Amino acid sequence: MDAIGSLEIRWIQGFTNKNIEFVDSKTICYPCGSQICFLNLEKKTRSVLKSTGRGVGVLTANGNNGIFAFSEQKLSPSIFVYTFPEFHLKNKLKGTAQLDNTSLTLSDGGSYLGCCSSLPDHTITVWNWENAVLVCTQQNAGQGVVSLLFNPLNCLQLCALSTTGLTVWNIEKGGSFHVMKPSVIALPATDGFFIEGLVPTSHTVSEKLPYFGPEMPPSAISGLKGDKAESIVTKLCTRARLTPTAICWTAKSELYVGCAEGFLLLVDPESLCVSVIFNPTNAMPELRQSNFQSLTLNKNGLIAVGKEGLVQCLQFKGTQINITQTWKIEGPVTTVMTSPDDETLVLSSNKGQIYMLNPTQTSGEIVKVLDVLSGNFVAAALSCTDRNICVSVRESGELQLWSTDGICLGSVSLQAEVTSLACCPVAQYAAVGTTSGSVLFIDLNREQQPRLVHQVHLYRTPVDHLVFDQEGHYLFTGASDSHIYVLDAKPSERFSVMGYTVVPGPILSLSTQTIRDSEQVKVLALCTGQEGKSHNGSLLTVLSLPARGLSDCIDKHGCLSTNTLKVSRYEVPHPLESCVLGVSEVFAYCHKRKTLQRFQLPQDTDGLSSQEVVQLTPEQEVKGHPLGPASLVLSPHNLWLASVGRDGLLRIRKTANMERYIELQCHSYRLGGVRSVSFSADSQTLLTAGVKDDSLLCSNLRNKGLDAGKTNEATLYSKSMDHFLKEIFSKENPVLIELPEWDKGSTPGAEKAEGCEVGVGAETVDVTEQDESYNSLLSAPPSHLTWLESRREAVIKEENEHYSDTKKKMRKSIKDLRDTIQGMMRENETLPDIERLELQEFNLDVEDQKRLEAMVEQEVIRVKNEIKQDMLAKSYLRDVLKKECWDSMKVKGKAIKAFHSEHEVKNYPLKEHTEEEEEDLRRVQNMRKFERAACTLKQSSLKKSSNTPGAKEEEQGEEGHGAESAAVTGSFSAQLGYSNPHIYDQFGLQTTEQRINQIILLQDVIYRIKTGFNADFDAVHRQKVQELSRMRDRNRQIREIMLELDMKETLWEPSLTVSESPERLLTVDDSEIKAEKYLTPEQKEEEERKKLEEQRRLAAKGDNLRDRALDDMMDGALEVKKENILKMEIPPPEFVLTRPAIHWSEEERKVYKEYEKKAKDLSEEKEKYKKSMETEIKKLQAATKDATQKFDETLKQLFEKKLKCEMAIYQEELKITYLVYSVLIEGEMRNRELELKLKLENAVAYKDEIGEKVKRHEEEVELFHDTYNNIVAEDKVLDKEFRKDFVNVPGHVIDHLYKLFKRRPRVQKIRIQTDNNSNPFKEQRLCGSLAPEALGKMLKAMEELDAPENMPEGSNRSIWEKFCVVRRAKVESEQKVKVNALTLAELQAFLQKRRDEDKAAQQEIKNLSDELERLHKEKNRFLTDFMVQVLLKPDQLEVSITDMTADYSDSLLYPKSVVEELNKTIRTLGGQKIASMVECKDFRKGIIQLQWEHRRMAMQIEDLNNKKRDIQKLQLTKEQQDYLDNTDQDSRVSKQLSSLEKTIAFQEKTHLQSVQRRKKKIEQLYRQAAVRAKKTEVVEQQLPDMQVAVAERRHVYEEMDSEENQAATTEERYQEIVQRSKLKDFAKAQAEDLALLRAEVERLRRKNFPSLDQLKHN
Repeated sequence: MDAIGSLEIRWIQGFTNKNIEFVDSKTICYPCGSQICFLNLEKKTRSVLKSTGRGVGVLTANGNNGIFAFSEQKLSPSIFVYTFPEFHLKNKLKGTAQLDNTSLTLSDGGSYLGCCSSLPDHTITVWNWENAVLVCTQQNAGQGVVSLLFNPLNCLQLCALSTTGLTVWNIEKGGSFHVMKPSVIALPATDGFFIEGLVPTSHTVSEKLPYFGPEMPPSAISGLKGDKAESIVTKLCTRARLTPTAICWTAKSELYVGCAEGFLLLVDPESLCVSVIFNPTNAMPELRQSNFQSLTLNKNGLIAVGKEGLVQCLQFKGTQINITQTWKIEGPVTTVMTSPDDETLVLSSNKGQIYMLNPTQTSGEIVKVLDVLSGNFVAAALSCTDRNICVSVRESGELQLWSTDGICLGSVSLQAEVTSLACCPVAQYAAVGTTSGSVLFIDLNREQQPRLVHQVHLYRTPVDHLVFDQEGHYLFTGASDSHIYVLDAKPSERFSVMGYTVVPGPILSLSTQTIRDSEQVKVLALCTGQEGKSHNGSLLTVLSLPARGLSDCIDKHGCLSTNTLKVSRYEVPHPLESCVLGVSEVFAYCHKRKTLQRFQLPQDTDGLSSQEVVQLTPEQEVKGHPLGPASLVLSPHNLWLASVGRDGLLRIRKTANMERYIELQCHSYRLGGVRSVSFSADSQTLLTAGVKDDSLLCSNLRNKGLDAGKTNEATLYSKSMDHFLKEIFSKENPVLIELPEWDKGSTPGAEKAEGCEVGVGAETVDVTEQDESYNSLLSAPPSHLTWLESRREAVIKEENEHYSDTKKKMRKSIKDLRDTIQGMMRENETLPDIERLELQEFNLDVEDQKRLEAMVEQEVIRVKNEIKQDMLAKSYLRDVLKKECWDSMKVKGKAIKAFHSEHEVKNYPLKEHTEEEEEDLRRVQNMRKFERAACTLKQSSLKKSSNTPGAKEEEQGEEGHGAESAAVTGSFSAQLGYSNPHIYDQFGLQTTEQRINQIILLQDVIYRIKTGFNADFDAVHRQKVQELSRMRDRNRQIREIMLELDMKETLWEPSLTVSESPERLLTVDDSEIKAEKYLTPEQKEEEERKKLEEQRRLAAKGDNLRDRALDDMMDGALEVKKENILKMEIPPPEFVLTRPAIHWSEEERKVYKEYEKKAKDLSEEKEKYKKSMETEIKKLQAATKDATQKFDETLKQLFEKKLKCEMAIYQEELKITYLVYSVLIEGEMRNRELELKLKLENAVAYKDEIGEKVKRHEEEVELFHDTYNNIVAEDKVLDKEFRKDFVNVPGHVIDHLYKLFKRRPRVQKIRIQTDNNSNPFKEQRLCGSLAPEALGKMLKAMEELDAPENMPEGSNRSIWEKFCVVRRAKVESEQKVKVNALTLAELQAFLQKRRDEDKAAQQEIKNLSDELERLHKEKNRFLTDFMVQVLLKPDQLEVSITDMTADYSDSLLYPKSVVEELNKTIRTLGGQKIASMVECKDFRKGIIQLQWEHRRMAMQIEDLNNKKRDIQKLQLTKEQQDYLDNTDQDSRVSKQLSSLEKTIAFQEKTHLQSVQRRKKKIEQLYRQAAVRAKKTEVVEQQLPDMQVAVAERRHVYEEMDSEENQAATTEERYQEIVQRSKLKDFAKAQAEDLALLRAEVERLRRKNFPSLDQLKHN
């Protein structure tokens, strides 16, 4: 490493807003890459601290004592604690984190450091950073923690802010022991309301009936066990809470908490009380914009950061919030902090800005102290000119210029995603490559305002590489499309593209080397050799170009000529990631071997062809980076090689000997390492950019004395290059400055093609009429072209112009040839088939036709495959649905509809019993058989062994119980005949196994019910099918009759619907498919074959004369058919048609009479036959109607049975539900029992642990108490031994000295004089030991008392000095006693807390034991008090017994026989009384019936007399008389009709006149409405003023009459109260009267109808 020197950090830039802290009142620090930057806010100076470890993770600082700490980025990271500004390492803390630390914090008063680790342990640890001692730790406590913050007034309080909640950790201290105790803050819900405890801690017992069991907590219901069960259940059962985002301690040790939802909370850590200070839903509009994403406390109030850069200072007075100050920042602000002296506020943004403001100043000026933007750097380069500026670009397209001191000079937004960067050595500009394939040229002469002067579009892919040659002749570009473009680097040539060449495969690396002697520029390209593999390559391509005159060596398409461009190809044995070209050598990095390699290029390559590949072997191979891949850069003088990799290291080697190197950790390997590195022109400065750490680092190469020659070489080379390029720079740079700024809206290299639009509305043209112009319009050239595409288009255009005449001639000849061929094709269509040619024979370009047919066939195959895939997917879905919902069903679901109504009955779809279900059913049935057999055997043995009366009574009780159990089975299944004989009695289900078995048996009963009903359903369904068949037969007969009668009438012919025949859904009829059926060639051949066979069959059949004669004579049948009488006609005699009747003879007249008689008889016969046929139709229709009505009755009966089956099924399902619920409740009880046992075990273990701790602390306290007593005794001994130490001193002097010995100086507390608005936290902290400070102050004050001036008279100097020593010893002893007294009190308090914890643990054990005992009792009650289902008769009601009190304290127990005898006597006497009462009732009924008959007859007599009188006095109206007198009713009706028609005509005329009047009235109303609308508009305009006036008058009136209204209201309310009181008294009196009346009525009723009790006593 000494061969070159060392690397030192010059400056670093970048800001990620990750951490920013105050290290003193004027300096802030923040991490930047792998270093820490310190920024002085007053002087704007910067300093950098290089990380001691591997990178910088989280950072924290304490500005009060100048301490900062950070965590490194590696596995098992350490924490480094430094002092500022000395940068002295205080301690290195080997943390407990395995992967990383998420947060650090330092306490204000003590030497505590808190840290939180990430996965996997999430540990919160507190350190003593002075002694590097781990104070206390807590595992699994930091999950989701994003920030830790000590209480400034009490360093034993630590607040942890997580993404889901807030926890305050109290550190309990007892001597050297520390314990962390959490206090979880319960935040409100997202609506601001507080959430009560939703998860019950134990089960609750309900006294309500019916009893369904205890209510279990959610943990028992879910079955979760362990420590996390309660937390999981709590998260699932509670509402979403507020999300805290910022915290801030107050001067009262309270917490301000800002939430993401816009709430501001105040939390008291002692009482855990949370109050909502600000609710955004009902607060002032000024505060709604603040989401409190950052908080800090200032002497003026609470500083809150809101949205859109709004910063507000808030003050609180009770529940009222006042905004005292408001600042508006130009960008978004995410963090705010207060300086330790409480004078400055610092605000940071995630956009790379830091602002500073002084809230005490009235101007409120906001100063921007840092503005470096944000985002990852893509590349960075040092300018090759003498101005020595640095250029960098970010991923977002921000280009920035930096000075040699790291100051940002200016920036410009390129508004594009960039990929590469290069600086030109002959002009002050930079070339930038973009992801869109363009190269941008940026003028850097105006450092504050760089500008875009040119842009060229080269690629369709991102520009990966941009390289200038050392003398600035060319700019080379490379991308993944294997094209290398050569651009003129001089602005005077407008950065013209000189040409391109193609290399084999995507380009991975590109470098150049200028040979000044031969005026050649060599380019080295590393290629993959294959498309798509762009991570490494083994092919090296070296291109040799002349330094001048290249523009004449390209072809018309822009490709470099092979005569001028010399290409050499090489291949290396192992794939490379990066390489650079030196002088006749290549340096490369192989990630596979993790080595740096050097290859020597052969000198004589003139005899090799450009396609010949030369194998290279490495001349030297050294160890590379530990974490690759790496990239290489060669210094300008080709003597130093720089390499950077993913490990973040920068290594510099000598090219002559690569074994030794120097290195610098520039960037973090965890964030991707280093992306790019570049040398300055003098090779003394290097610039690196990180991948993802948002940092840019500039370092200097410090050479040692032994390497001064190398330094001189680099300097000399730099000066020589400056001298060589100075003349070119002086010519080209002014041209660059004069270039206009590029218009960003223009499209580079885009030329709009003319005539590129294709008409879509053209008419269809015959294929024989189309020419090549049709194909030319199918595609239009793109509007955004690359340089190569534009060049090719220009060449094509030039060729078109040059060969236009030739093309016209060729087109004309082709058109003539096409016309000739088309004429031949038309003539061919008219020729006979034998002379006609195939269309393929007219095709002149068979190959092109085959190509087009192949393309069409490929497209057809592709579409077919897509359709097949779609059909396959749908077929699979169809098969799955059919398998699950149809094939798996033993009984398919179907329905039966009624004929004459919409009534419908469905069956029960059933699946086949699985083997498991069958096995369970058999097992349960066998078990029940054994149980019943055992029970029968037991009963028989009991009958044989016991014949006592008690046994008989038990037997009778069992029989009665059996009879009763049949009545309370709880369902109708037994009545329907589908009961299972193995079902348990409802009163005998005691165990869980019995209940599960009962569930299986009840499910079998349900299955039997459904199966039985389905059998009846199938019978009815078959009946309907048969009935439909009969109906079709009847309708066929009716149609035949109607055909004979020549009747046209629509017949009712129902059919099975889809629900009645669901199988039809699975088949598709041809009539349902509307599209034409597609037939494959095979299917078409099959159809043709069938047609030919049918034709051959018909031809073979021939002409059968016998069949034809049979069809002609007897309609194809050999039976004699009855002649249709309706078609019979009697022909009239011939003379009837030829002569009139007057010319007939007598014989002809007789013949005609016979004809008329026969015609009349035939007509009568036809009429009779027609009536008989109509009667037959009616009979058939009546039969159909009767049959369908009868079927509907059958369906109705089936429906009634379905209702009964449904009732039985629901009853059985209800029993199953009760049983399942009881099993679940029992399982929950079991889970709860296991949970309580686990908690009890944990509580006992915790109790034992606490007990051991208490014993240990008691021993320590006792031991320290003895030490304290010894110290106190020693202090008293000093007091007693005072006079003995001064024995030789006179008594009055000793007395004076003893007074001085007891005298103590008054220690004045040193306070900083500040104004009234001092820092709220500048008070005495409640943490840390004050003994050293107090002792130091006391000894310093004792120096004044030890002065010789205070020496009493009569004592000499030796005595005084001895006295001072003794007094100092006494003071030190007193201070020691005080310190030990405080320590003893602390130990005793710590011990008392542990004792309280021991008592709490004991109480918890007792509570858990009681809970477990209650659970056992409740479980026993639940198992014995189970649910029984009882069926009630329709006329019985179940009486609620919820209000009954079961108090049997004064009850007596009687034998059952006594009660039965008494009941028997009561029933006998009651029967006798009822019989006598029935006899009396029947006798009275007879009397009443006779009286009713007498009254009925009297009323009938009266009615008859009235009818007689009415008939005698009947009067007829004139109309009735006219009707009776007039016999011609038709004339009377016609007169009435004529009068009615006149009346209607008159009414219509009147109606039309009324309509006209109404229309005129409506028009008049419309005009009035328009006038009123105009008036309304005027009034509406005046309405606001009138409303204001009314409101003012109403306000005045209310103010004037408020007292009178109040008095009136009071009097009115008083009258209402008095009236209500009187009404209550009146209602009470009426209620008493009603009670007396009811009592009197009851007494009278009892008097008339004596009760059974009175009868018994009598």
